[in-house]
Amino acid sequence: MTTEEIRLVIPAEEDFRPIAHLVTGGLAMRLDVTYDDLDDLQVGIEALLGLRDDAGELVVSLSADDGVLHASLGPFPPDKVHEVASDGDLDLQRVLDTVCDTHEVEERDGGAWVELTKRIAPAGTAA
Repeated sequence: MTTEEIRLVIPAEEDFRPIAHLVTGGLAMRLDVTYDDLDDLQVGIEALLGLRDDAGELVVSLSADDGVLHASLGPFPPDKVHEVASDGDLDLQRVLDTVCDTHEVEERDGGAWVELTKRIAPAGTAA
């Protein structure tokens, strides 16, 4: 199966976050993803998008292969990603552990990029 990627570059301002959710929802619809799996991925993406609210650009890349949805978001200030993971009751680490199958932080291009994966079951099948 060929993996195709959707790459979205948006301003990191809060007003543009719904665009990332719209594109994620569109891909999920095309793949016939269950509402629960889509909701989990959207929660993880929103938790990450909330780390930035500035005039810079934010990249959201989405792809799917063999029943796994992949999302890559960044760049984030490296200290911000690690700081949030140790700050407060409902921290980023806990959210991502709950809604994603895997998540990793990778340092590249002078920033932190977060890779998420979510195993998906087509709607209408038992998960």
